[in-house]
Amino acid sequence: MTTIAQPTTRKLSPFQAAKARYSDAEITAALAEYPETDGMPLPDGFEQEPHFYEIIGAVREHFRHRPEVIVSGNTFIYYDEGTRRNIAPDCYVAFGVSEGDIPPYNSYLVWRMGKPPDFALEIGSKGTADTDTGRKRTLYAQIGIGEYWRYDPTKTSIHYGEKLVGERLVNGRYERLLLARMPDGSPWGYSPTLDLDLCWTDETLRFYDPAAGRYLPTRVELDDARRYAETALRISERARQSTVADLRVSEDARLSAEAEAAALREELRRLRGE
Repeated sequence: MTTIAQPTTRKLSPFQAAKARYSDAEITAALAEYPETDGMPLPDGFEQEPHFYEIIGAVREHFRHRPEVIVSGNTFIYYDEGTRRNIAPDCYVAFGVSEGDIPPYNSYLVWRMGKPPDFALEIGSKGTADTDTGRKRTLYAQIGIGEYWRYDPTKTSIHYGEKLVGERLVNGRYERLLLARMPDGSPWGYSPTLDLDLCWTDETLRFYDPAAGRYLPTRVELDDARRYAETALRISERARQSTVADLRVSEDARLSAEAEAAALREELRRLRGE
């Protein structure tokens, strides 16, 4: 018997779920007031892009079972209602956000969410380094983003002058979080907001879960794990189908044997004249 695979139902992201609750006209009107994009490409995209997707993917996967947590990046945070003033961190995380407050478009409206994001991270590049350490840093503090990290993906830290910096907002000003140094000199720090360690290792940024005692998986590791799980599922399904077929054959053989035995008993009764 051929088993028809059922389509996989993917859980909608918070933004996708919000979009499904609004009409096209409502979304169009909202986008006219608070656009999702300024039409400009991501600055230094080729330099930042690989790190951007690794970071967003790892953090989003880690919090995917918590619906009150939003993980996003390179999307606008509008912080001044009635204006188009916005900022776009490479990665930001907001905790305790109600899905009912999420707008039907890919922007974060601070007054609608009821709070600013709790965590922001910037990836250093030639075109953004001065802004990340200057204007953005000042603005993040004014908005009230409680924790701000900067990661320099270059071997010699040419953008920020240091590989990793973590800061926490105290009385309206950012103060540095303590970073440890590993034997090879690479920095390792703890984010109280994420309850994760951030570490510059193997020339890239990794997140470490101290509670689980492991690094958050990379995109490659996640893809390998998914492929392994899919292969194991297919093998399991084939084994199940084979077992069912074997049982069916066994059942047919049993019924055939019972029918043959019944026929022999009937013939024996006939020969005895019964």
